[in-house]
Amino acid sequence: MRGSQRSYLLVGVQFACLAAIVFSGPLIPRNPLWTLLSLLGVLLGVWAVLAVGPAEVSVLPEVRSGARLVTRGPYRVVRHPMYSALLLFSLGLVLGAPSVWRWLLWIVLLGDLLLKLRYEEQLLARRFADYPAYQKRTWRLVPFVF
Repeated sequence: MRGSQRSYLLVGVQFACLAAIVFSGPLIPRNPLWTLLSLLGVLLGVWAVLAVGPAEVSVLPEVRSGARLVTRGPYRVVRHPMYSALLLFSLGLVLGAPSVWRWLLWIVLLGDLLLKLRYEEQLLARRFADYPAYQKRTWRLVPFVF
């Protein structure tokens, strides 16, 4: 599979899972703890977008020409805070109205994002000479865990 095909497949699965989770239950969980978890996901996502610059954000893993390696904001600690944000947001929704179907969707989303970040990291390592050093000092998705 060519790189662009892989990217579109990964992004398609990501959006399909997110849409299915969002539209298969309440958008705001009844339990304030799960609402807070989803809100934290949204806030982390906004912070990550602001750190990159809204005009530079892309859902595709390919590195744009003229791109720069961002290591500020949440990127100081986590290499993929936008993926972390999506997982937190959707986890809050799943926990707010759990079902086998929604858990399966979340697990597929997690697997898809892990494949996407692995592919993206290969591309970033090829593009930025200092990316391997950045990988050594940061976590992929969750500080102190992964």
